[in-house]
Amino acid sequence: MKLKYSIIISLVCSLVFSQNKDFVPGKQWKDNDGVHINAHGGGMLFIDGTYYWYGEYKTAGRAGNTALEGISCYTSKDLYNWHNEGIVLRVEENPASEIAKGCIMERPKVVFNKKTAKYVMWFHLELKGQGYNAASAAVAVSDTPNGPFKFKKSYRPNKGVWPINFKDEFKTASIDESKLKSWTPEWLTAVKNGMLIRRDFEKGQMSRDMTVYVDDNEKAYLIHSSEDNLTLHISELTADYLDFTQKWTTVAPAGHNEAPAVFKQDGVYYMITSGCTGWDPNEARSFKSKSIWGPWQSLGNPCIGKDAELTFYSQSTYIFPVQGKKDQFIFMADRWKPESPIEGSYVWLPITIRNGKPVLKWLEKWDLNAFREKR
Repeated sequence: MKLKYSIIISLVCSLVFSQNKDFVPGKQWKDNDGVHINAHGGGMLFIDGTYYWYGEYKTAGRAGNTALEGISCYTSKDLYNWHNEGIVLRVEENPASEIAKGCIMERPKVVFNKKTAKYVMWFHLELKGQGYNAASAAVAVSDTPNGPFKFKKSYRPNKGVWPINFKDEFKTASIDESKLKSWTPEWLTAVKNGMLIRRDFEKGQMSRDMTVYVDDNEKAYLIHSSEDNLTLHISELTADYLDFTQKWTTVAPAGHNEAPAVFKQDGVYYMITSGCTGWDPNEARSFKSKSIWGPWQSLGNPCIGKDAELTFYSQSTYIFPVQGKKDQFIFMADRWKPESPIEGSYVWLPITIRNGKPVLKWLEKWDLNAFREKR
């Protein structure tokens, strides 16, 4: 009898919490079980009529900023209502593992490789107890979109390879860079001229905040914050999406960008990033280019309206197209809460293009009909 009542209660809860018909940015967002969605720094994948939202599974307290469970996944048919699929990449109890419980696993992005029929997850990995020193990009693979994913390896990308936009004279230092004082004009010029690329040339470049972008021709790219978060790198992935081709470039050297999110419309690539202020929000930046390899043109802050200078108290994580809707893209962002990470909320907003620039306008509540606004 107790089991019968339990099933009934579960069904009732599912019905009650399955009636979302709009997005309410920044507010608690409950899944079909009535629990606040736990998928931070996330990314989106659309497969066979279903959206898959992958993210960092957070727990209570400051320790919750480390990976105590792993990477979570939620599924939806309509983008409003989400079902918890559980942990799809789990941390390991083995302390010698790179993904040992207590490591840092951030910003997971999953893409489907049509050639191998594999689901490939990339994420930012830091080793347990070592802070942010590893600065690695890590990859895991699954046969199905809802896992389980199997950890493959981690990388410091582009070891022993110069970026394609690197001048020959940048390959050797002309001054004693060790004597430069940080954040002086001379130091910033040295960064722009490849000081930190040379520093990490032999061991590979840093990779922290990141996203993965798959182009129309199925080529994939890891776009990641590097050089102590001072410069963005775009690194081409191999055909199986599991390694690097060693073709890469830099974007906005010494610009201090992180949290990159990319989309493409009418043949133009757009990128939205944030500044680097730890867990605190800041003013977003935007860029565009006619080629993934650049040059990338700076467009300034894409946000307009109240709290635009703080990106509406959020930070970008991903941009994805709404299936079946031409030129409809959703900007995904997080409101971080480091003192209680599990309570962090989400800001989703529609993106419009005005005068060749992406625009994000705050909406207290909206649905997919909001895209009817003219570009």
